[in-house]
Amino acid sequence: MPFAGWEMPVQYDGPIAEHLAVRATAGAFDVSHMGEIETRGPGALALLERVCTNDVGRVAIGGAQYSLLCREDGGVLDDVITYRLTADRYLTVTNAANHERDLAWFADHAGADVEVVDRAPDHAMIAVQGPLAREIVQAIADAPLPARLTVGRRTINGAQALVAGTGYTGEDGVELLLDPVDAEAVWNAILRRGALPAGLAARDTLRAEVCYPLYGNELSTERTPIEAGLGWACRSGEGYIGAQAIADARAGGTAEVLVPFVMERGLARGGNAVLDGGIVTTGTFSPSLEAGIGMVYLPAARASAGAVIEIDVRGRRRRARVATRPLLSTEPLQSDERKADG
Repeated sequence: MPFAGWEMPVQYDGPIAEHLAVRATAGAFDVSHMGEIETRGPGALALLERVCTNDVGRVAIGGAQYSLLCREDGGVLDDVITYRLTADRYLTVTNAANHERDLAWFADHAGADVEVVDRAPDHAMIAVQGPLAREIVQAIADAPLPARLTVGRRTINGAQALVAGTGYTGEDGVELLLDPVDAEAVWNAILRRGALPAGLAARDTLRAEVCYPLYGNELSTERTPIEAGLGWACRSGEGYIGAQAIADARAGGTAEVLVPFVMERGLARGGNAVLDGGIVTTGTFSPSLEAGIGMVYLPAARASAGAVIEIDVRGRRRRARVATRPLLSTEPLQSDERKADG
C-alpha cells in the first residue's frame, strides 16, 4: 500500500502468522521508509538538547535514546530514536511521514557549529525482532551484536551495517541500517536462517500489545507527551522546546490521558467515540491475547485501571475495560525503547 511516498508491505503470509512468529521465533520487517538525520560538529549535542525532550547528554558513545520533538505549546511533532555514534556525531531516526518536517526543524534551530545532514537516502533499514532474532543475525555477523539500547558498526553477511539494539515490538532484536545496495542480500540471508517476513499489519498489532504509540494515532501536535503517558521521556527543567508547557501539564494534570483497553467482545477501531467522552486512537485484534485491544484518550477521572467504558462501534455499543501498560508483558521489555513506524 502507499505510505509516506513508499510502497509498503501490509502482509506476506498473513498478519496473524507473522505476529505470532515474532512472539515465538523471529520476524523481519523492511522499514526502509524510516528517515535518518545526522547531526555533527561541536554544536551537535546542544542542538539535540534544544529540540529533544529527553536528556541526550546522558547518552554515551554507542548509546541509543528515545525522545520527542515538541512545539513550544508541548504539541508533539514526532517521536524519534537518537544514536550517539562519536563524541560529536549523532544519527536520529524519524518517522517517515514526518521526516521532511523534522529535517527542517533541526536545520531551523541549528547554530553555525553544527551540520545537519539528511541521511535518509543513504540507508535501507531492516528490523529483526523476536526471541531468536539475535541468534539469526549473529550467525551472519562478524562480531557480537550490540546490546539492547546500544549501537555499533558490524559486518552483516559481508556488508557494512549500523546495528542497533532497538525495535518496535516489545521483543528483543536488532535494527540494521545498511547501504541500499546491500539490503536485498542481507534480507534474503536473514530469511534463509528462519525469520519470517512481516508487514505493517503485524507491526501494528505487535506494538499495540505493548502499548507503543504511533505518530498520527496516539501522538500529534494536538497532544502533549504528558497526556500520552510519555513524561518519562521528558527531562525536568528548561532548555528544550516545549519544556514550560510540559512542566505545566505535569504539574497541573491534563484533561485526558492515554490508556489501554481490552474489549469484552468485538473490535474497536481508531476514531471510534467513547460514550461520555473519549476517543479511540488504536483498535485492533491481539493474536497473542485473542481479544480486541487498543488505546484510548479518556477524561482523566474515568481512566483508572478496571473502569468499564462503552465504545460506539458503527452505531453499536461495545463494552471494554481500561487496563494497564503493557497489555502483553514480554521479556526483556524496557520503557526507554520504542518504535518507529510511520
